[in-house]
Amino acid sequence: MKLAGKKIGILLESDYYENEIFYYKYRFPEEGAELHFLTRLWGQERITFQGHEYRAPMDCWESFESITDDELRSYSAIIVPSGMVSDRLRYTEDVDKIPPATAFLQRVFAEKSILKGIICHGLWLVAPATELVKGRRLVCHNNLIGDAKAYGALYTNEDVVVDGDLVTGRSGGHAHLFARKIIELLAD
Repeated sequence: MKLAGKKIGILLESDYYENEIFYYKYRFPEEGAELHFLTRLWGQERITFQGHEYRAPMDCWESFESITDDELRSYSAIIVPSGMVSDRLRYTEDVDKIPPATAFLQRVFAEKSILKGIICHGLWLVAPATELVKGRRLVCHNNLIGDAKAYGALYTNEDVVVDGDLVTGRSGGHAHLFARKIIELLAD
């Protein structure tokens, strides 16, 4: 159990890519990790999200908005998955304020001990805070290469890219390679 004692958080919203999320749901605990799916609960106790391809339901009952700094530091990794999750999470009621999910991501990036994972269209969550990836090597979905460059990131044409505490993956179809790299880095 390479990840015994490690805690991983994965952001979740509707239109998640089922193949990716269900892979993480089983693969990380298989290595002994404690897994948490985190979302914005909008004042509810739990939300059932629907997947994108098969409309598979998945319940989520943990909010990133209520995580204290001490609790945040208990995480070994936070992952922003592929698909429409980040687009839905970057919604904000007040257009003059940064979206709550991006504010959470800023807190995550401020903690050097936390491994940050962003795969595919997860990069959209960085749009309101481009300083998080400016000057950093990363890969993203081919449709977002222009976005990555506009954010000041150094696009790297590989399936998985590691830049210090940031791991990025090309697409949800590369989730197995992305997860393998995260497991490898957390096990060291």
